[in-house]
Amino acid sequence: MSGEKFRAISVADFFYKNREIAGFDNPVRATYTIVRELVENALDACEQYSILPDVRVKLISEGESIYRLKVEDNGIGIPYEQVPYAFGQVLFGSKYTLRQSRGIFGLGGKMAVLYGQITAHSEVKVTSSQGGYEKYTFELSINIQENKPIIRRKEIKPNPSRWRGTIVEIKFEGDYARAKPKIVEYFKQTSIILPYANLLFIDPDGILYRFDRITNIMPKPPQEVKPHPHGVDIEMVKRMINASRSSTLLDFLVNNFHRVGYATALNFLKSIKMDPKIDPRSLKPEEIVKIVNKMKEYNDFRPPDAQCLSCIGPDLLKMGIVREFQPEFVAVTQRPPSAYSGHPFIVEAAIAYGGRIPLTPPDEILVYRFANKIPLLYDLHSDVTMKVIKKINWRRYKMDLTTMPFAFFVHICSTKIPYKTVGKEFIADKPEVEHEIEWAFKTCARQIRQYLSKKEKINVMQKRLSIFEKYFPILSQYAMELSGESKPPSYEKLLRRLQIHAKENGERSIIKTN
Repeated sequence: MSGEKFRAISVADFFYKNREIAGFDNPVRATYTIVRELVENALDACEQYSILPDVRVKLISEGESIYRLKVEDNGIGIPYEQVPYAFGQVLFGSKYTLRQSRGIFGLGGKMAVLYGQITAHSEVKVTSSQGGYEKYTFELSINIQENKPIIRRKEIKPNPSRWRGTIVEIKFEGDYARAKPKIVEYFKQTSIILPYANLLFIDPDGILYRFDRITNIMPKPPQEVKPHPHGVDIEMVKRMINASRSSTLLDFLVNNFHRVGYATALNFLKSIKMDPKIDPRSLKPEEIVKIVNKMKEYNDFRPPDAQCLSCIGPDLLKMGIVREFQPEFVAVTQRPPSAYSGHPFIVEAAIAYGGRIPLTPPDEILVYRFANKIPLLYDLHSDVTMKVIKKINWRRYKMDLTTMPFAFFVHICSTKIPYKTVGKEFIADKPEVEHEIEWAFKTCARQIRQYLSKKEKINVMQKRLSIFEKYFPILSQYAMELSGESKPPSYEKLLRRLQIHAKENGERSIIKTN
């Protein structure tokens, strides 16, 4: 007999042993990832309930590479009974629904707790309230082997001010000195994509980074939707059948799938020669496989709509860019909803020119990427956005990326961002996503070309006017001498008309960016 020993491990134990796949591979990366994950949770707690975010972050050095992080938000708060699981059980969360959210697996916050526990022997302290008469504080750790929360202490206090929100405090081993550029850049880029948020960060050196909101307008929160027929698999359909109360296959399709009505469901079942009146629980395994495969091939399902998405919108994206860069011109666009593998997505893009945008070295391009409102700071050259930028012939749009200051912005929102890694750092090159990014950039580039053409025309006009202003007096004097008149002919009126014409043409052509 074999001497091999077999045993199962918990989800928490798996991520404890493989924490690098979630972005916790060294103290530098872990410092950045912990800040990002807790800030994302704070922003989600506000935006999903249309609350203007006020997020305060304080990082304190306690010596010997140990840091204490405190993140406070004004979000909806966590229900009392859910706090231990929200921070003490890996893969437990409210994000396993079909709607846009920053997190995917309910993993980031728990990984921060786990990392603090194994590097600083720290417990997470969570204080929360939903605006009631009480606020509650828990001190928690994770039972790694059983993936269960361990409540070390809990306390309930009166909440006379009806404060609402969540405060998370955690200690961990980190390296802020080397992680600082990425963390500061993260807050800067978050303020670009969220101009309606107040963000405050105090670093271990006591430096305050403050990004105030410049608008009270927020995008609508995403709505939860049913699965689209193109985005399901056999296991998902089996679970849906077991949970469904529909007595016929026709009702099952109509009641459980996104944008499937009776006419569409009947036509689909007719095309695959299935009885609409059959009880879905009586389907044989091979019949379920047949239905799922045919769903993916059937092209007459309506595409998923965008109610489960929460885009920023061209106006808010432009506000964030203008505040940060004060560009000479910015072109912004939003593509119509599209879908890949049954998941709806929308691409928003912008190209900014001039102003405070720096001129990059010839082999570099200034690109800002966002996915579901998360700034992506790592692995730019592996991202589909860079692939698209490199394949577009920018000279067709009068854009010389080596000598002119341009910045590219792209935001993708979807119920499932096609990340290549669990660490959410760069986006895979799905053909549908690549196509939308390409056309979004080309739309912006056409506006840039129009602006540059008008600017060029104005420059020519100004040069011509300068020549007139220089030579009109000389020509006038010459004409007087030739004609023998005592006074030179008047040219002031003609020159004034040319100046007025040049000014009016310039004002019409230059499109204000703010």
